[in-house]
Amino acid sequence: MRLPIYYVDAFSNSLFSGNPAAVIFSDLNNRKVMQNIAAENNLSETAFINFRDNKYFIRWFAPECEIDLCGHATLASAHVFFNYINKDAHIFEVHSKKNGALKVFKEEQALFLDFPTDKLISSSKHDEVFNSLELFPIDLYEGRDDLLAIFKSESDIKNLNLNIEAIKKIDKRGLIATAPGEDCDFVSRCFFPSTGVIEDPVTGSAHTTLIPYWSKKLNKTKLIAKQLSQRGGILYCEHKSERVLIGGNSVLYMKGEIFI
Repeated sequence: MRLPIYYVDAFSNSLFSGNPAAVIFSDLNNRKVMQNIAAENNLSETAFINFRDNKYFIRWFAPECEIDLCGHATLASAHVFFNYINKDAHIFEVHSKKNGALKVFKEEQALFLDFPTDKLISSSKHDEVFNSLELFPIDLYEGRDDLLAIFKSESDIKNLNLNIEAIKKIDKRGLIATAPGEDCDFVSRCFFPSTGVIEDPVTGSAHTTLIPYWSKKLNKTKLIAKQLSQRGGILYCEHKSERVLIGGNSVLYMKGEIFI
């Protein structure tokens, strides 16, 4: 079996920044093989897109497990679709197992994810966050997948002291740390060691949690966000009630084939 594979840097307009994802358009539907490929790629996510019944279906795999929702790999998949699968298209719609239909659309030079808004509930796991980051949050919420910890300043986010084993013990996919930005609306860092990814470079799905919080907090629907990982990334965000738009650029790094 020979499978075409693309590596795309998502949420970036230049190589070696943003969040890299692998993208594979094929009829492959063997979970074990897909997981082995994701582990071999050793990127935060590998997206598999299957076309059947006149629809595209997407699955996302981290190195150690399947993921329910991934923004940057969906954005990367749309980059491949628009540039190599259907150059005349302006909307890329995929269907996921747990989050239904997801859309990506072109707007000028950027691509925008159209994702469901996360629902937040207040959390009392402050001690777990302190054990993980050596800093108490000023507020704390639980979203669909992650724990959302609010801190006072961008400096707090930059200078977190990670305890990876403590983060693994949190009964969620991972931990999002966020604060007001100095030259943007808000900043964040995202940690998912239970999936094999200690710190994700730029996390689209986390912004389904971040956007509704900051939109309400700042009383605005359009926001600019930065993720303060080593690679870094910029996201253009909009809160639209039950949906959020998450925009960014993307760049192809590599195109090749897998031999199985």
